[in-house]
Amino acid sequence: MKSPFILMFAGLLALAGCQHDSDTVDPTDPEGPVVAPTPYALVVPSNFPAPIASPTDNPLTVEGVALGRHLFYEKGLSVNNTIACASCHKQELAFSDGLARAQGVNGTVSPRSAMSLANLAWEPKLTWDGAAANLEAQARIPIENPVEMHQTLSAGMARLQATSTYPKLFRSAFGSSVITEDKVLKALAQFERTLISGNSRYDQFRRGNRTALSSYEQQGLVLFTTHPNGSLRGGNCGDCHSGDLQTNRTFSNNGLDATFTDLGLGLQTGRPTDNGKFRVPSLRNIALTAPYMHDGRFPTLAAVVDHYNEHVILNSPNIDPLLLNTTNDPNQRSFTLDLTVDEKAKIVAFLQTLTDTSFTNDPRFSKPPLP
Repeated sequence: MKSPFILMFAGLLALAGCQHDSDTVDPTDPEGPVVAPTPYALVVPSNFPAPIASPTDNPLTVEGVALGRHLFYEKGLSVNNTIACASCHKQELAFSDGLARAQGVNGTVSPRSAMSLANLAWEPKLTWDGAAANLEAQARIPIENPVEMHQTLSAGMARLQATSTYPKLFRSAFGSSVITEDKVLKALAQFERTLISGNSRYDQFRRGNRTALSSYEQQGLVLFTTHPNGSLRGGNCGDCHSGDLQTNRTFSNNGLDATFTDLGLGLQTGRPTDNGKFRVPSLRNIALTAPYMHDGRFPTLAAVVDHYNEHVILNSPNIDPLLLNTTNDPNQRSFTLDLTVDEKAKIVAFLQTLTDTSFTNDPRFSKPPLP
């Protein structure tokens, strides 16, 4: 059964969707007049908030999204033609890769895991440490990172320009067959903004289907969303993984380490008080994206719950205050969460209801046929 959706955007206004920067339009193109691209109607689940608006100079268009989809699967953007964005972001794994740490060209290994790309249209900061303020900026990072695709964007752009297919795709999307770095980044960002996951059993439950979750899973949901206070038992998960997006979109130190080999957000801000903080990821499709944490240290969801229940390093510098003095011990004498074995199992059962198979099987996001 199709889930109820509402159209939150019809691209932007049709006029805005058809505009181009003056340096991208080629009205004298020998191939004929430039045809304005078609505004893309972004479909947003009815239980979701409105996404962050696309940049005014990069409105969603049908042609731009199609081009971005091709580029997402294009191995020519890597130095040796072996790695594409899709190599580390596989649709069947909710656009993650199943590895503890992402693997790039020539077997190089990143210090961090590949994050899922679901629902990035709502994220104000991208990457584990917030290195990018928008998807356009983020798209450059893996292409030029030596442990990922390891190629300058200008070199990749030249490769695309030399093909028989990409100049036509860029002309349809941006009004000119001349390929630029800016257009590559914009197209990738457009495609990634359409990667919306919002039809899990949890979503169906939220939209009124009370039988979408079993009684056991509903008990897990209650534990997940409840902050224990002495009279109410809870797992304290929803404090950070809140709302239908399953994230508060901030950065947090969740008590993994007493000292840091990776400073996380502190690398970007230079503030010691940000050391050890990493982006709070959405838990959507979490059962598909193991192993977990920024360095892939936990192999299973049960191991993650065990960490929060029993192994949080309470004296970790800059630890999130929400993890302190949080216990289900009615006497408030324990420094651990103190969930029972059954309660932990119920939380894991709920987390498995966040899997959205319509997202992982959506043909709009799979590798496109050659144009």
